[in-house]
Amino acid sequence: MKNMIEITDLKDMLKKTGIEYGERPAYKIRIAENKYKIYTHKEVREMIDALGTALISLNLKGKRIAVIGENRFEWEIAYLAIACGTGIVVPLDKSLPENELKRLIERSEVEAIFYSGKYQDKLKKMVLEGTGKLKHLISMDTKTHSNGIYSQSELIEIGNVLLKNGNREFLDSPINPEEMNIMLFTSGTTSESKVVALCHRNLCSNLMDIATVLDIDSSDRILSFLPLHHVFECTVGFLFSLYRGCQTSFCDGIRHILENLNEYEITFASFVPAIYENTYKNIIKKLEKEGKLQTVRQLEEKYKDSTMLEKKEVFKEIHQIFGGHIKLFISGAAALDKNVEETFRKWGINLCQGYGLTETSPVIGVETNTDFKVGSIGKALPHVEAKIEKPDSDGMGELVVKGPNIMMGYFKNEEATNEVLVDNWFYTGDLATIDNEGYIFIKGRKKSVIVLKNGKNIFPEEMESLVNRIEGVKESFIFGKSNKKDKDDIKIYAKIVYDKDIVKTAYKVETEQEMYDALDKRIKEINKTMPPYKAIRGIVLTETPLIKTTTSKIKRQEEIKTVV
Repeated sequence: MKNMIEITDLKDMLKKTGIEYGERPAYKIRIAENKYKIYTHKEVREMIDALGTALISLNLKGKRIAVIGENRFEWEIAYLAIACGTGIVVPLDKSLPENELKRLIERSEVEAIFYSGKYQDKLKKMVLEGTGKLKHLISMDTKTHSNGIYSQSELIEIGNVLLKNGNREFLDSPINPEEMNIMLFTSGTTSESKVVALCHRNLCSNLMDIATVLDIDSSDRILSFLPLHHVFECTVGFLFSLYRGCQTSFCDGIRHILENLNEYEITFASFVPAIYENTYKNIIKKLEKEGKLQTVRQLEEKYKDSTMLEKKEVFKEIHQIFGGHIKLFISGAAALDKNVEETFRKWGINLCQGYGLTETSPVIGVETNTDFKVGSIGKALPHVEAKIEKPDSDGMGELVVKGPNIMMGYFKNEEATNEVLVDNWFYTGDLATIDNEGYIFIKGRKKSVIVLKNGKNIFPEEMESLVNRIEGVKESFIFGKSNKKDKDDIKIYAKIVYDKDIVKTAYKVETEQEMYDALDKRIKEINKTMPPYKAIRGIVLTETPLIKTTTSKIKRQEEIKTVV
């Protein structure tokens, strides 16, 4: 792709792309109703240089520094000021309870932390208690230093003065692209979570590869929604946006997604499947209510072979729901309902599935506007090799990958590293097939597969997507239950999180029993479409959301304890 800039490290990326896109807007931030602040790419790079210079003046050169908070541009400035010449950046999950946060601060041996205002009391307490090596607190919200707490904006001012006086410690600080510069905790409890060690080469190779396959350039406007501490949003949303010279705006929350897509005229965004699936359900409901659904279905068929541009014109009303400017949507973190992907494409909306892991920086494969197969995660990126280890008769086995984006290893955990890295091949833990054109189809997590007495495999994720289509179902969890007399005789059950009001209205029912019967009837209809061994034998209803990670993946090991 044209304008794909070769980069060796993130500092090199900022320098080269700063020259290319300096005057273009990098961030559009709402500061009041209908009032926005624009930061150019040049201004952003100047802030990073100033902040990095100030951090070195605080004797933080070579130290580990954490960042925690909601998605905001101060988070991103801090991340790059640390990683591009100061020390090692440690992004932390903003939803962690205090005890877990404390444990991660101890484990990562961070000496300073950038944070949003709401964490101040917890962090002050940790410093007073002498938690780990933590000494410096840097607030993203305060304007001046006070009570021993630094202000990020004031540090930028101090850095600017140091730069004017000829301080070049940060500017001239060399980057070794092969050294650990990023420490990321995998999701899980703090005792189970592993620390993924990434270097600049890992991230930069991924950025360059993504740029060669995704049609995103400096004219694009990105909405940042997924948590920034997670490597998918960090690479594909934040770093990729700066690398391509795009404009980023931040989402106000899950309920404001459509509003923000319209407000900022967004052209590119990444969400988890649930967002697309719920939006799809709401669009279908709206079309039904307006008596337009049958017409839309006829138009889908009539224009199925038309170009995406022609479809965009035909389904203009649907495009307007998303703001009318969407060029590309990416779905990641879990399997996307095939029906949703297919229908979005019929409407002229490029909805592409991507796939990756923290350990792979993260993207392994992604569909594109032109290279896609519904249900696949696209082909492996140009510099990523992918193969199936020990395929069965259907060609299914564990997906293993190799490339410059593969992590250095798990920090201080050689045993865990050796389990997943063998001869530079990374074992993903996902079962998959690869077709003769190179498209990768993820079947499910190796650990979550339910093996029946007859040797058949049940992939919970696949069945959950069917259950989730039922009206009134918010989400579901498929699990296996052993027969008391024969432990090997496993039957399939579904835990269903339902919306009481929708179920009552949709099925014209009132009592708990009637609601149960209505949903059970829908499950029996699904059973008729599947081989008997896959049949769901019983359901458990609840209004309590499933236990999930911050990227909306079901914590299956924890969830199973609630039902078995």
